[in-house]
Amino acid sequence: MSSHATVGVRGHIVLAVCLWLIASAAAAQSIRKPAIDSPSLAGTSWRLVQFQGSDGTTLTPDDRSKYTIAFGAYGQLTARVDCNRGRGRWKSSGSNQLEVGPLALTRAACRPGSLHDQFVRQWHSIQSYVVRDAHLFLAAVGDGGIYEFEPLTSVPVIVPAE
Repeated sequence: MSSHATVGVRGHIVLAVCLWLIASAAAAQSIRKPAIDSPSLAGTSWRLVQFQGSDGTTLTPDDRSKYTIAFGAYGQLTARVDCNRGRGRWKSSGSNQLEVGPLALTRAACRPGSLHDQFVRQWHSIQSYVVRDAHLFLAAVGDGGIYEFEPLTSVPVIVPAE
């Protein structure tokens, strides 16, 4: 099997897991809203609701406002990951595809029980997204899992001066 075919299979698996999680969440709601097809993430800000692992594990932050992502213009990204803040880069080169660069984070030691270490460890494996019912779902390959975010408007989006 070629490496291109392998990536395609992995992508289909990630998409299948993501769609299954979204369908499960939608089935639990009495009102269903249509999915937004490939919206631009630029100018949007989000806070973490939960992480759903491929093994069925669900992790929720003790305080959602401690885990935020803001997708800025020109591929800039700002993040808060519990007790640390940082910046990075992002781009979307196709429908629901997402490439995130390394996060340059402050180095504070977060308290025990924090989702910081897991989030940072899996950050590089995020490769796709879906926006459904006004929530952002980021799919991580490798260890797998889905990060669910809700909209947030209080995180500043950085736009460079012209």
